[in-house]
Amino acid sequence: MTDSPVQKLADLAHLRGAPDLLPQNRNELRGELDQAMANVSWFTIGVMAPSMEQALTALRSLEQSQQWEPLQLVDSPEEPGPVFLKANQKGGTIRIRIEHGLGEGILISGHGDDDTTPSTTWGPLPLDFFS
Repeated sequence: MTDSPVQKLADLAHLRGAPDLLPQNRNELRGELDQAMANVSWFTIGVMAPSMEQALTALRSLEQSQQWEPLQLVDSPEEPGPVFLKANQKGGTIRIRIEHGLGEGILISGHGDDDTTPSTTWGPLPLDFFS
């Protein structure tokens, strides 16, 4: 047994920012996430990070782990600061904006091709979850 309050993906839903996870918890969550992601057609990803570079690194690690084609950055801020990255796999694009007051972590939303598959969001996961 572990002291972590996060034992399954649903435990993350009430959090504002990603928790620190023990290696065992990471492995269990990764297995559950892989199964859940296999049941949807495409994804939108939100990354809350202290900088644009950290947000892009987290997204690129997710893309590599899932063997996705890299999405194209189409809009980003010129000034430094905390950001919210929004990536849309169906559109193939990434948009980043400065956003203060957010937590930190990766949010993944799975979508179906029609109304029979409801959208589901998992996270927030740590920025290094897919590294």
